[in-house]
Amino acid sequence: MNRPNPAIVAQAAVQRLPRAALALFCLAYILPGFIGRAPWRSDDITAFGYMAALAAGASSWMSPQIMGLVPEVDALLPYWLGAWAIQLAPSWVSPEFAARVPFIGLLMVTLIGTWYGTYQLARSPQAQPLPFAFGGEALPTDYARALADGALLALIACLGLAQPGHETTPILAQLGFSALLFYGFAAFPSRLSLPLLATAVGLGGLVLSGAPTLATLLGLGGSLTLLLNTGEGPAEVRSARLRAATMAALALLAASLASALQLWHWRIALPPAAGQTWLGIGNLLVWFTWPAWPLALWTLWRWRRHLVRNLSRPSRHLALPLWFILVTLGTTLSTTSPERTLLLALPALASMAAFALPTLGRTVAALIDWFTLLFFSGCAVIIWLVWVAMQTGVPWQPAANVERLAPGFVPSFSIVPFLIALAASGAWVWLVKWRAGRHRAAIWKSMVLPAGGAALCWLLLMTLWLPLLDYARSYVTLVHRTLITMRPEQAGDCANNFGLNVGQITAFELHGHLLVKPADTATECRWLIVNRDAATSMPATLDLSPWTLISQQSHPTDNSDNLLIYKRKVQPTL
Repeated sequence: MNRPNPAIVAQAAVQRLPRAALALFCLAYILPGFIGRAPWRSDDITAFGYMAALAAGASSWMSPQIMGLVPEVDALLPYWLGAWAIQLAPSWVSPEFAARVPFIGLLMVTLIGTWYGTYQLARSPQAQPLPFAFGGEALPTDYARALADGALLALIACLGLAQPGHETTPILAQLGFSALLFYGFAAFPSRLSLPLLATAVGLGGLVLSGAPTLATLLGLGGSLTLLLNTGEGPAEVRSARLRAATMAALALLAASLASALQLWHWRIALPPAAGQTWLGIGNLLVWFTWPAWPLALWTLWRWRRHLVRNLSRPSRHLALPLWFILVTLGTTLSTTSPERTLLLALPALASMAAFALPTLGRTVAALIDWFTLLFFSGCAVIIWLVWVAMQTGVPWQPAANVERLAPGFVPSFSIVPFLIALAASGAWVWLVKWRAGRHRAAIWKSMVLPAGGAALCWLLLMTLWLPLLDYARSYVTLVHRTLITMRPEQAGDCANNFGLNVGQITAFELHGHLLVKPADTATECRWLIVNRDAATSMPATLDLSPWTLISQQSHPTDNSDNLLIYKRKVQPTL
């Protein structure tokens, strides 16, 4: 006996979101954050450092390293992509932007994979809306397209996607390849060649991006969902078993590739039992995946009878994204960087959230709209208010806060970012007016304001606040302050270093055009730059007698980036 279907959707509710508008909206979200900024501290500039070293031939392609320092993530392909882009870029393109080009493509792949994966899942028989007695229910293709639009909007609306989704790091590569893998498993029951290719690339990309365990688990679990969703006839059962076996074989091949390249490493680190730690993880889960997680939970509740029609045949449009979510959440709880791993759950969460849209009542949809309107409008007003305060000093309190948090920052005005921010704010006002007006009720309408608000605030930050963020989040100011100390003495073109991390080394070579060398080499540079955190162990490993401490420099917004500047003593002539 068929179970009751919670999706009651008329054809009028699956009107198409204009493709040109959707494409422009995606570009408006993707490009800000990749264009016009300096590499940010930590993962962003560290990954760029390995890419630049590979491009310059200063590191082995099979073992990226800088002065003996290896990446935290055992990845190869993300660094290769950035290095190849640097090598292929024309001379007038800066290396840091060239390295971002493949990652722009990976973010696009994430959005496209989420859309097409949801589209294929929504076309499955179990996901179809309830047929009407006299017809008029949504057509399968239109219904699937409307849900895919909703999933794409839900993904863009996720707050956690903004910053890590715009950095040149292995985690963004893992996100793109996991979205490809999600599409491959979603589309394989109805198509053959393209999903098979997407699955192979997704599995191989995950392995080469530092996630072999995740690739194997997702591959084998996805194969199981294919095996459990067989048809009624013997031919359909054989076909499902063959497809599941094919996908499982690809997953095992990916595991073999990881073994051949020695990419398996034990990195499980369970969080301590302290309540504060678990509270922090809970807070991360709530805000990072907002607003997809409450909608995904609503989907599980409303479609609960379809999730397990019987123990052996769960509905594929729920079982597949749920497996991706559970594996990623389990990995998040067992790693030392949960905010990076949790990013990989967003495509599946957005897809599951989309299946809640046909079941939302008017009250819930109105609540989402009002909350989103107040939250993102308030955020946009604050961003504009602080920008005006930075430019004019009025109101004085935001200007004082900026001076306190970023001492020494000098604001500047640029007409192009201002006009872009103004146009984006006008588009938001129009979008709110459109949503409040009387129009045909498409099922993706509840995701328009969350996605539009998230894109608006991200674009405002990357235009109006970009100089401030570069000042606070990059090494540019620290490097320039250090060079001011060194240039009056006519420093040479190299500097020895002790204890600098890869990001700091890369920053001095990129922003200061210094050739940084280890302190224990035979190269005798005029200067020695020391990370203060490593200074306590320096006397035991480095002879300081040829050096004189002349300056101490720290990052303007983070005292943990504290450097000691030494100058080589002038040897007396005989």
